[in-house]
Amino acid sequence: MRPNIITEAGVSTRLNQWWGSTPFITSGVTIICAAIYLVCLLVGYDSYAEICFLPSAVASHFQVYRFYTSVLFHGSLLHVLFNMLTFVPLGTELERIMGSVRLLFLMFLLATTNAIFHLIVAFLVDYNPLYHVSYLVDECSIGFSGVIFSMIVIETSLSGVQYRSVFGLFNVPAKWYAWILLILFQFLASNVSLLGHLSGILSGFAYTYGLFNYLLPGPSFYSSIEGLSMLSVCVRRPGFILCTGGTTYGQLPTHSNMSTPPSALINANFLRNISSWMPSRRTSTVQTSTNQEQEDPRFPGRGRTLASTETEPTAREANANLHARLLDNSTPSDLLTNSQHTAANAVRADATVTADQTDTFDEELKKLVAMGFERTQAEVALAAADGDPNVAIEILMSQQD
Repeated sequence: MRPNIITEAGVSTRLNQWWGSTPFITSGVTIICAAIYLVCLLVGYDSYAEICFLPSAVASHFQVYRFYTSVLFHGSLLHVLFNMLTFVPLGTELERIMGSVRLLFLMFLLATTNAIFHLIVAFLVDYNPLYHVSYLVDECSIGFSGVIFSMIVIETSLSGVQYRSVFGLFNVPAKWYAWILLILFQFLASNVSLLGHLSGILSGFAYTYGLFNYLLPGPSFYSSIEGLSMLSVCVRRPGFILCTGGTTYGQLPTHSNMSTPPSALINANFLRNISSWMPSRRTSTVQTSTNQEQEDPRFPGRGRTLASTETEPTAREANANLHARLLDNSTPSDLLTNSQHTAANAVRADATVTADQTDTFDEELKKLVAMGFERTQAEVALAAADGDPNVAIEILMSQQD
């Protein structure tokens, strides 16, 4: 019996789909951190004392650059790999909600506030009259994990879930999730900066409680940055998400998990454990102008209600129902309001787009059949590839091996 061809896409195809679903800033930060580590490895650079976050050096020599260099450098392959695998799902989720420029500003803000909290706690512990702990001011810490802990707190607050899964092993109350991770990492890993992670948690809670609201610029600030001519190349990238919502050119692909053989390059269970750091989100597509006016500057979004318990009809379903009523002869046309006419036009536009997509699918299917592939298999492969003929050809070719 022939195996299901939908599950036989190559590892490279699955990796391309996963990476293709990563927005612009998230993928950019990942590439920068990986590139910095690779360059340091190739040139043999290990003078981390010059770039790490060292409270004594920051206070005595005002080396503020350490706020940001310490975030981008990593000490080992496992360090950068684990941090980036954790950051990608978190960054992707937040970037889709906030937009690319806003997420970049958020990470800059978190890196700054993390360093400030780190300084304050280190010197308070060192100079307290009860018990001196001087090693914290001389502790050299590097890595992106402080910002990641802040993002975990923010994402947990956004999700509204009551419980979170720790590595897929057990569930804990969401309000204790970040603290439990902090304790676990201290036991599971050596040379982990307790104060660096703690500062990230404090920054995350300060952000969610609105203590940084006075530092957050308005929407016009992000719009002006997106409108800069020097950034036009970045804004035109498919993965760039405008702060007003949506991508500039089409929609980002959404990676769907497919069953993988045990010999796959990336183990599916490992990815699921990493993804367990991400809370599940239930969204609503209904957004009113009143909600937009009252939008929280901490958690801007595109009209999605998190952890909603009510089931509401989608915009397409509502428009379809309206379209059916418009076609009913018993409904007088003079009773239709302007909003109903607008909705009816939207239904017609959706129908046109669907027809165009069907025509494109049929054309690509005919091309695959003309290349000698069996029609049924070609149709299934093209559907599995979301209409991408190149991916469909790869799936079909794997069947002939």
